[in-house]
Amino acid sequence: MIPALANAEATPVDSTGMRSGRARLVSFSGIDGAGKSTQIAHLRASLEARQQQVKIVTFWDDVAVLKHLREDAGHRVFKGDKGVGTPEAPIARRDKNVRSPAMTLIRLGIYLLDAISLRRMARRALRSGVDVLIFDRYLYDELANLNLANRAIRAYVRALTRLVPRPHAALILDADPVAARARKPEYPLEFLHECRNSYLRLSEILGGLTVIAPGAVQTVKREVECRALDQSANRLGPGPLWTAASHAETDGPKARPFAS
Repeated sequence: MIPALANAEATPVDSTGMRSGRARLVSFSGIDGAGKSTQIAHLRASLEARQQQVKIVTFWDDVAVLKHLREDAGHRVFKGDKGVGTPEAPIARRDKNVRSPAMTLIRLGIYLLDAISLRRMARRALRSGVDVLIFDRYLYDELANLNLANRAIRAYVRALTRLVPRPHAALILDADPVAARARKPEYPLEFLHECRNSYLRLSEILGGLTVIAPGAVQTVKREVECRALDQSANRLGPGPLWTAASHAETDGPKARPFAS
């Protein structure tokens, strides 16, 4: 067994007061087309080859509340396309890229409900006897949809993250928005640039999030394994697990300046 996983029982209580058992929690976040599904599959295969029991949780399918209402809003109210965009069949979605003041207020309420749902679901999953619990997206992906330049929003973000377990490794896969949209053409390029900036800003606000720079699939795979299994991150708690300062400027397009 990997030492970092074998020692997971050393810190059984997370920042919410829940006992995590022996499971190690790893979350993947990032803009659409960043390669999350590919890297999750790689990490799962690597862990299972080491005889580790792995459970994958998909945030939208397993955690998010009021899914049907939210989907209907995107399709009926905002006239967005259904399905998943591919290079051969691009689509135009209208959901998280709708950022009116009214939608922000609605999101604040929905994200609170999602955080409560995540807390409950993670409690069950962390006690299920698996070695590693991998989240395909996490609460961070919702918080990146908010206006993080707003002081009140930043206070809300910090408060909400205190309600949910802090991952042992919270990974943000950075990506060139142009390349990401070519792989998964669903949102306007300008929105993807804004969204990428939001993830980088979120890592600065919260601390403890690892931003993995864009690169070849195998290069990113090795970085993901290193971060996900690093024994120094073998704990849950309010303090920072990683620092993303060294990743503030990555290969590809520079992040545009954040509003203060």
